[in-house]
Order: sequence, then C-alpha cells, then structure tokens
Amino acid sequence: MIWTAASTTAGDGTRYALVDVNNFYVSCERVFDPSLHGRPVVVLSNNDGCVVARSAEAKALGIRTGTPWFQLAPDADRHGLAARSSNYELYGDMSARVMEVIGSHGAWQEVYSIDESFLGLPAASEAELLRVARAVRADVARRVGVPVCVGVAPTKTLAKFANHIAKRNDHLAGVCSLGSLPVHDAAALAERLPATEVWGVGSKTGHKLAGMGIQTVADLAAADPLRLRKKFSVVLQRTALELRGTPCIPPIDERADAHQIMFSRSFATPVESAAQMRDVLTVYGQSAASRLAARGLVAEVVGAFAGTSRFASGEASHPSVAIPLESPTADPITIVRAAAGLLTRLAPEARYSRAGVVLSGLSPAGSIRQDELDLFGQPEAAAPGGASADVRPEQDVSTVLSSVKSRFGKSAIGLGAGGVHRQAAWSMKREYSSPRYTTDWADLPVVKA
Repeated sequence: MIWTAASTTAGDGTRYALVDVNNFYVSCERVFDPSLHGRPVVVLSNNDGCVVARSAEAKALGIRTGTPWFQLAPDADRHGLAARSSNYELYGDMSARVMEVIGSHGAWQEVYSIDESFLGLPAASEAELLRVARAVRADVARRVGVPVCVGVAPTKTLAKFANHIAKRNDHLAGVCSLGSLPVHDAAALAERLPATEVWGVGSKTGHKLAGMGIQTVADLAAADPLRLRKKFSVVLQRTALELRGTPCIPPIDERADAHQIMFSRSFATPVESAAQMRDVLTVYGQSAASRLAARGLVAEVVGAFAGTSRFASGEASHPSVAIPLESPTADPITIVRAAAGLLTRLAPEARYSRAGVVLSGLSPAGSIRQDELDLFGQPEAAAPGGASADVRPEQDVSTVLSSVKSRFGKSAIGLGAGGVHRQAAWSMKREYSSPRYTTDWADLPVVKA
C-alpha cells in the first residue's frame, strides 16, 4: 500500500498542484475555430509529415501519434477528420497566457513544459485545496479558453499521479486532490496501474523493474529505495520516496541545464546549392540569435549542420562545423557569418533535407570574463556623438534590427533571406496552418456584431 492517512498529509507544509492543458495543441486550435469542437482533430509535424497531437475523438478512431498524414488523408472526409499544421507561434503565445493565469493562484510556480506547470499551495484542508484547484481550472477556461486538469498532492510525483486520475475519471470534473480520495480507492488504483504510468518511468525501465517483480505503481512505492538507487539511479530512488509522500525533487530551475540553443528544421523540398543553403543559414541563424537574446544570454560557439535524407539515393552527406567566436555575443550578424562556415563543407551533388544552427558556450549577457579584462589597454577614444570608437557598424545594425522587430514584429525586417516575406521553396510545408491569431496583426480575429 502506498497511501495512508499519513502519506497523503506528509510533506513540509506545501502542496503541489500539477496543472496540465488537455490536448494542448488541439485545444489551442479550437479556441479560435469552434467548428473543430466535437470533431476528430490532428496536428501534424514539420512539413505536415506525421501526427504529433490528437483530440480525444481522433484517439477514439484509433489514430496513433506518429501516423503519417498521407495514410490518413484519403479517409479524412469520411471520418470528419480535420488536420492542422503545427502553429508554434500560436502555441507558444497561448502557453505564456496559460502560465500567467496559473501563476496568479499559487505561492510559487515552476513551468515544466509548454502545457504543464507545478503550482505551490500552502497546506490546507482538502476542501480548500479542491476549491483552489477548481478556481485555477475555471480561471484558465474563462481567460484563455483551454481546458486543464489539476492534480494536488504532497509531492510532485504524486501530483502527477493525481492529475492522471483527474484526466481519466469524468466524475471528478478535471480536479483531483489525492488526500480527498478514500484511501482504499487510491490504493486500488496504484495496485492496478503499471509502474510505467509513473512520471519518469519509461518502457525500458519498466521492463527491468518487471524483472525484479516491480510491476505496478504500488510495487514501486513499496520497493527498497536504496536497492533502486543501486540498480538504477538516484532519480528512481527519489521517485519511490515521492510516491510515499516525501518531497525530494528539486525546483525545476535548479535542474535546468541549458548548454545550447538549437534551431533546426526539415525542408519541404531539398536544398541543392550553396546559395540556397546560405539563405537557410541566414534565416536559421537569426532565429537562433533571437532565442538567445530572449533568454538574456550570449554564446561563445556557433555550430551549423546539414544532412541528406536516409531514404535518398546517392551518397549520404552530413557536414557540420563549429566556429569559436572572438567574444561571447548574441549579435545575429556575427552568428550568421559564423554559421556560413558550413558552406565550404557541403558536398557538390548532395540534396540536403535538413539543417540547423546550434549556439553553445552560453553565459548571461553582460557578465565579465577574466580573459576579457584589458588591464593595460589604452582608454577608449570617444567617437562623435559619444559612442565608443571601437563599436563596429554591424553592432549598430543589430540594434536597429532588434528595435524594428520589437515594434513591428519579428517578420518586419531581417538579414538577407530573413527579411523577405515570400517563402522559399525549401521553407517548412504548412499546408493546413491556422492563422497566428495572437502574434500577427494581420491574423487578428475579426468579430462582427
């Protein structure tokens, strides 16, 4: 047995609420397109390749994640199946709105993923915890329009489990506080569900656990934590302790390990020339630089790579390059120039299907490194207008780019191909894309009364 009256009230006076948006991508699409409600809906991967998200109705049709769209398209009309291309601009903005609403209800918040967030709640009566959880759910639905489920428990792992229960039991109306469930009901669920239903326990680990006689959630909670650490890792040991009501997973921001930023995509049509690849690297380099600047970071190394499809005829080619910079920067011009070093490594006859730009050696912008201190250098001469004489022209251009984009949108201006509105042939295929309702003035919904 895992749950007893003691385990559901254990902890340090804090309760963890795990708030998870149901079918996030599909739910975002439905906010602005009511015709999708009640219909089977799938969201497709880059270049409209495979299914990456499904509505409950699509799942009921037996559609699995990873199913190629070309297999589903012939029968789409017969099933009333709607497809949408991945609209990452919309999903990212909707996620930010959801997280802002969630965070207003707790003492602290840890954003775990684009559609999940942990919320810290003071220990209180079960009636009060349920009231807060229901308020979170109602507030997100009212202010953003997407449905969420909320699980509340003394640890993060148990909160995940409570969320799992809330999603699969309609009578709970999307909210489950583990301590409010009868102990025998919670124990029965734990004895019935496989260990792989626990947060962080994958199929491979589950297979090894089964070989040790640990098959269910209850078995994992009852297992010897020291044995689990010896056979597996400290992570699984913590999982078992958390299932017993002992919080031991550190805050997400303490575990974050952002060593690099990468922007990569597959092409709708192959890239066959250095000129095309230069355009690709120009666009991707600026996108990576924007992500870098948005996080307040600078990079020391710029990497770039490309690759041919494993299904293509001819010799495979997977060139890559890593260029150390003179000094850490988030300047898009410098990053694009460095990424262009990949061009000399392209195979002459290759047809590349994907490419990417990787920024590494990250550090906070404005931090001073010891090797950058010029103790014996001469004072900088002042340039006309008060600017430093060693400010490079591209730095001024970078400032102008950032200023224009912040005022008129990221597509208003750019370097080279990054400043052209007409999409290139290699651009990611998004045949079924919905408008960017919340991030582009041209796509704002129009309401008529």
